[in-house]
Amino acid sequence: MLENLIIFLQDELDIPAEEINLALRHTQAIPAQVPMQLWKYGLIDMTQLERIFDWLE
Repeated sequence: MLENLIIFLQDELDIPAEEINLALRHTQAIPAQVPMQLWKYGLIDMTQLERIFDWLE
């Protein structure tokens, strides 16, 4: 699941690996927490956050 999420973030939302790694460090690699960390640090906007949650469902 985590690997697929990372691929989605990079391929569909063009989020750089460095930003994804930052979020992963703060979530203990729990996939459901990654989107909120990205948003918390201002690395994604609300539209991107909604797309990620839709994808996670």
